[in-house]
Amino acid sequence: MAGSEPAAKVRKLNGDAPLKVGFVGWRGMVGSVLMERMEAEHDFDGSFQAQFFSTSSVGGTGPTFGGTPSAPLGDANSMEALSALDVIVTCQGGDYTKAIHPKLRERGWEGYWIDAASALRMEDSAIIVLDPVNRKVIDDGLAQGVKDFIGGNCTVSLMLLALGGLFEKGWVEWMTSMTYQAASGAGAKNMRELVKQMRLVGGAPSELVDNDNSSILDLDRAVTATLRSGELPKSEFGAALAGSLIPWIDKAMPNGQTKEEWKGGAEANKIIGRDAGKAIPIDGQCVRIGAMRCHSQAITLKLTHDVPMSEIEAVIKSHNEWVRVVPNDKAETLAHLAPASISGTLTIPVGRLRKMTMGPEYLTAFTVGDQLLWGAAEPIRRMLGIVLQHLRAPTKA
Repeated sequence: MAGSEPAAKVRKLNGDAPLKVGFVGWRGMVGSVLMERMEAEHDFDGSFQAQFFSTSSVGGTGPTFGGTPSAPLGDANSMEALSALDVIVTCQGGDYTKAIHPKLRERGWEGYWIDAASALRMEDSAIIVLDPVNRKVIDDGLAQGVKDFIGGNCTVSLMLLALGGLFEKGWVEWMTSMTYQAASGAGAKNMRELVKQMRLVGGAPSELVDNDNSSILDLDRAVTATLRSGELPKSEFGAALAGSLIPWIDKAMPNGQTKEEWKGGAEANKIIGRDAGKAIPIDGQCVRIGAMRCHSQAITLKLTHDVPMSEIEAVIKSHNEWVRVVPNDKAETLAHLAPASISGTLTIPVGRLRKMTMGPEYLTAFTVGDQLLWGAAEPIRRMLGIVLQHLRAPTKA
């Protein structure tokens, strides 16, 4: 039992020894994307000692990343093994975090915990990481001794990357986001269930699908009957998603929001360093749609004052290197502002930008982003780099 192990000594950082970084949950969906990104960016360059852990295959063959085979898989529940690490990067999920993190801290572990799960996001001791938006908050936290750095909610991160320039300028009085969230946000099993639903719906009689002279109403009835039938797999979503949508994500909150909707305001304000007294009102409705891995958002916001559209566009596209302003015309919108266009990329397109008829302070926009990249794995990858850089920096006398 992990809890019965003798207390391990906390490893002291040694400038001459390679930093030890442990990875937990690296084979799951988000973890796999993280490993792909680290390989693509040559992060496994030998500058740190990577150790891989498992909750189910302890002692199994370790992976090879960066051309270097790793040691056999360690025990992800071993307090002694984890306490020997300088940094732990986990994509194992919230239950693992709740079970392991407090025990490590109680035993005196002073390493850095970098986590893709939501369990610690709103803790006062933690910082939600999105460095293109809140690098100053991160750097200030490191200087003050913060050790827990947590990835944010996917839609919140993607929204802030898209419109970070407006928040940085202090131009946002309030904002509402109506989301169109992909199956990947619910997990790998949900993505597979969506495809199974699509396959079943696509199995409508070929004479109705291929014959343009057949009755479209007959085809519609066949599809609807499939969506309502007991044959459609619904164990993960609880409802049909293919050919439909689900206007509910996460659990109910007392005020009528879902927790996913609550996160929009709570997490966004924490990321940009605004406490309750200075919080920007952010709310909306979160809807699951039949996309695979890209979240989209239709945004309405009120500016603090009338700002020319040319200036708005310039501020948005100059905020970070991944955001792209899409001209507000049909051809550009169809080509660049949809999940099919940016899936698997780091690009954050922002389009349909225009002033609304309610007045010159009201702005609308539409944005899309890959939920598994900037919405999950990429902030974690970048935070690891920031922590390693911080640990290697000379200490001030």
